[in-house]
Amino acid sequence: MAVLTENGVGAELLARLDAVPQLADRCDVVVLSGGLTNQNLKVSTPAGTYVARLSTPESSLLAIDRSHEHVNSAAAAESGAAPSVVAFAPEANILVVDYIDGRTWDSADILAPANAGRIAEVCHLLHSSPAFGNDFNMLSLQRHYLTIVQERDLRLPDRYLDFTGHVSAIEDALKARPVPATPCNNDLLAANFIDTGDRVWLIDYEYSGNNDPFFEIGNIWSEASGAPDDLARLVTAYVGRTSRALTARAWLWGLMSKYGWTLWASIQDGTSDLDFDFWAWGMEKYERVIAEFDSPDFGRALEVVRHSD
Repeated sequence: MAVLTENGVGAELLARLDAVPQLADRCDVVVLSGGLTNQNLKVSTPAGTYVARLSTPESSLLAIDRSHEHVNSAAAAESGAAPSVVAFAPEANILVVDYIDGRTWDSADILAPANAGRIAEVCHLLHSSPAFGNDFNMLSLQRHYLTIVQERDLRLPDRYLDFTGHVSAIEDALKARPVPATPCNNDLLAANFIDTGDRVWLIDYEYSGNNDPFFEIGNIWSEASGAPDDLARLVTAYVGRTSRALTARAWLWGLMSKYGWTLWASIQDGTSDLDFDFWAWGMEKYERVIAEFDSPDFGRALEVVRHSD
């Protein structure tokens, strides 16, 4: 039997790992940073090193379905974009995947021109995955989040409802030239890119689902707080050519990303016990989306996205 090195990991978390046979002979457990809806542990065993993602049932309030996360993580791994799934213990709310020994990106990595092609390459891998077990659409998710916020009398940013017409205009414009849905991660902030030097991996499939791939690109750009030129570069790398219409599509989805995730932050602010300023996190996104809604670029994007290049 290996000697366990606990590294300050609480007894309750360690006990939960016992639900997974592959982690029974663990010799080292380390808490990984990050994760606002789960606890991530790096678990070393004689057979290999894994990441155990420990969640709570309360995350369902955010429209997270752990069975979908499991199925989609396995499909993403089959495509080569994500680490392999080792085990799933739904009774203990644990998903175990292979540990990727690499460097976690930050926003500067996302916006670095040299990485545009690498981002496009790994997104194409993911988007060619076997179909995921569910669909994702930020337009419907934003409405779902708004219902929760209003029913629970949670905090709503000033002027939030003033932009309902903007959302309807985005929905109409995007429907004018529909794009086939593909398997998407839908939550590719920089911390979900792992760089091993020779390639990039995509992790964390909590919000995954079949979706417009240009939401993926727009969300990546939005999470990194990129400038318009950064988005154009990502779209060009992904499409293989310049495209005003598809760049406008990704830009509009980037706006919806910020507008929708603002309510995610409101829900977390009102319900989570984590020591994290969710409200400030959400307001940073909201202030950016207000500026974009109020700009002349919004109307131009609604027009451009309706036409082919």
